[in-house]
Amino acid sequence: MTPTEQILSRKIVAIVRLTDYSRAVEVAQALLDGGITVLEFTLTGNGALEAITTVRKTLGDQLCVGVGSVLHPEQATSAIDAGAQFVVTPAMRPAAIAACVNRGVLVLSGGITPTELLAAHEAGAELVKLFPARLGGPAYMKDVLAPLPFLKLVPTGGVSADNARDYLAAGAVALGIGGNLIPQQAVSSGNFAQITAAARDCVAAVVGDRVTG
Repeated sequence: MTPTEQILSRKIVAIVRLTDYSRAVEVAQALLDGGITVLEFTLTGNGALEAITTVRKTLGDQLCVGVGSVLHPEQATSAIDAGAQFVVTPAMRPAAIAACVNRGVLVLSGGITPTELLAAHEAGAELVKLFPARLGGPAYMKDVLAPLPFLKLVPTGGVSADNARDYLAAGAVALGIGGNLIPQQAVSSGNFAQITAAARDCVAAVVGDRVTG
């Protein structure tokens, strides 16, 4: 499957935002053990590009690996060269989007207002990240989608197993889940079982929505 198909199918993008990515493979394996197969390493931590390369080499096609917190086209290009299969921006960044489109790589561009979200879509972002989603919650996202039903929104920021069903019911095509899934403390202490358990909870919430929704 393409990265787009994997995200739309699995419904969860795990956002790995750590200060240091020296334990990236262990984090990725913990997520995989919990049933999550799509993840992004954000550029806000040390060694993100190396983490992308190493995880892809170690775990291969078991995972779809992307890069997050991309602001500039040069960052997007470097990450793609390192093996990133998709790129995520926190805000509407036309030049970064264009760099991804030119390479034929999926980009999820961030935005919060209807204007930003539509602009990201028109610039070439096949999926659009609603961020920070906690600002308006599922009700806000549903309101945005009423006049713009063609947007494929991926709410991120404050999304967890507890509210996953609400966002999917409101029209989200997938969910970006970070701090609630991969806490820095769990990684620092080597408690990867906690990450696996949290991943299973998120997957269960998504599957539950598919059954009852």
